[in-house]
Amino acid sequence: MGKAAGEQIGVGPALVRSAFLVNAVYAESSRAHGITPQQGQLLCALMRQPYGMSELGEVLGLAKSSLTGLVDRTVRRGLVRREADPRDGRAVRVGLTDEGARLAHGFHDETCRRVESLPSGLSGTERDRLAALLARVVLDNKVPEVFTNPEADA
Repeated sequence: MGKAAGEQIGVGPALVRSAFLVNAVYAESSRAHGITPQQGQLLCALMRQPYGMSELGEVLGLAKSSLTGLVDRTVRRGLVRREADPRDGRAVRVGLTDEGARLAHGFHDETCRRVESLPSGLSGTERDRLAALLARVVLDNKVPEVFTNPEADA
């Protein structure tokens, strides 16, 4: 059924299976923090700064109606707030509450720890090469910075 340990699989299947693996860790970490994976993405995206709704929709890849529902549910939880945009009085930005910031940082740190452990069987050199290759794929495909590197944010 599956490939034996050490047997090669193609790039496409490896990336798809890696996405499943990371999504499973992300969902597990979300459950541990009492949030949905989508709320986790929202909180992590807002860790750097508040966003306007249209910009936030682009970052998260969500349609306006889906984003509005997600933000509404997260506002009710007291994790994010809507605030007036200082540059445009008609526009609204979404930012973290103090509780949301605490949860976002805890979720982010826990998720990073869990994801970082996935390639534990690789040597340091192999991990560095994997990181460089994945970074190139992400940058080449202009993936939004939803989940950022903690060292880069420091």
